[in-house]
Amino acid sequence: MTHKEEQDEELEVLQSIYEGDDNFKVTGDSTFQYKYGEHNSYKSLVVEISWGDDYPEAPPTVNVDTFYNKHIVANVKSKILGGLKEQVEDLLGTAMTYTLFEWVKENYDDLVADQPDAPIANTRSDADLSQTDMTEETLKKKEKKEQLTKHQKRRLYEKMGNATGEKPRGWNWVDIVKHLSQTGSQDS
Repeated sequence: MTHKEEQDEELEVLQSIYEGDDNFKVTGDSTFQYKYGEHNSYKSLVVEISWGDDYPEAPPTVNVDTFYNKHIVANVKSKILGGLKEQVEDLLGTAMTYTLFEWVKENYDDLVADQPDAPIANTRSDADLSQTDMTEETLKKKEKKEQLTKHQKRRLYEKMGNATGEKPRGWNWVDIVKHLSQTGSQDS
């Protein structure tokens, strides 16, 4: 059997095994993701496995640096990658994607034991904090809009030619979205 035939067969097996499993996703022709842990949990993670052209004779690419895993600490990621690489070495030459996903599922609690349950607060020095606070204050001051007096507003109004009695186009238009949200549709 050629590598392509072996990959097609493994893809078919994976799709039949994980049919209806929302945690399994096929993101490309030869890229698969499996999500572990509860949704919205700080310990949940995604493992991505990609096959090369020579897979299963050549090892697949294992990725835990997906955007979803941005909250996972580095030592947990390295522990997962290290464990998966050991498994890959033992399984070279065989269809291993299912086995790798199941290995992470079986060892999930041990793998994420070092992962904190909540985000880690940034530890910055007092000098950094005061510098940041000062820049935030200056940004707020810059964002502040200029307040005009009645006299300044009147002069601006006159400059625009509105003192002649002509009203600007749309001066009496109703905010359509606001109006429809208050009245509702005819069906309801």
